[in-house]
Amino acid sequence: MKYEIKHRPSFSLVEVELEKGEALQAESGAMVFMSPNIKIETKAKGGIFGALKRSLLAGESFFINIFRAEGGTGKIGLAPPYPGDIEAFEIDGTLYAQSGAFLASSAEINIDTKWGGAKTFFAREGLFLLKMSGRGVVFLSSYGAIQKVELKDEHFILDTGHLVAFSEGLDFKVRRVGGLKSTLLSGEGLVAEFYGTGTLYIQTRSLDSFLSWIIPHLPSKD
Repeated sequence: MKYEIKHRPSFSLVEVELEKGEALQAESGAMVFMSPNIKIETKAKGGIFGALKRSLLAGESFFINIFRAEGGTGKIGLAPPYPGDIEAFEIDGTLYAQSGAFLASSAEINIDTKWGGAKTFFAREGLFLLKMSGRGVVFLSSYGAIQKVELKDEHFILDTGHLVAFSEGLDFKVRRVGGLKSTLLSGEGLVAEFYGTGTLYIQTRSLDSFLSWIIPHLPSKD
């Protein structure tokens, strides 16, 4: 599989070249264009129960589209529904991502949900993370550009709305940004404190913050 990410970081699109017989699984609605010899199959990946978990708990679509090149190489273009970046992760193990970040991956990658624990109860992004495991390529999307942060037995504080993904070796806890007054009045709310050794990927914009800014400007129905 060959790929190229274009138009970064604001309006990213990933163009993937598949060899004959090679397959790519993608989030429903992600396809922008494809070669005529690319065939599509739609399925509930992991069965009805697995698809239901991803849909209800992690904010992903119930169905996964499988794109396969037949009779020769073929190309497919994929993009998320919102403006932002795309990052490719070549994994041999496990990668954790915020719900809604998954765009596509090699067909061999297993996609599941992971309970974040009671520590995430007050995190507005939800209680569940996406857990992607296996060997292959994973494409994740973000709102805004993606910044990579390497941690070596360190702590790092991140607004929960800016998380994209993190590698094995990192753990986190969700806490208030300061005292009660700061939590309520600062506009920052809750943060995730990561610690350990691994790689953290953050997005430079927060969809929640954008919605909080734009909603008061929308015309009323009156």
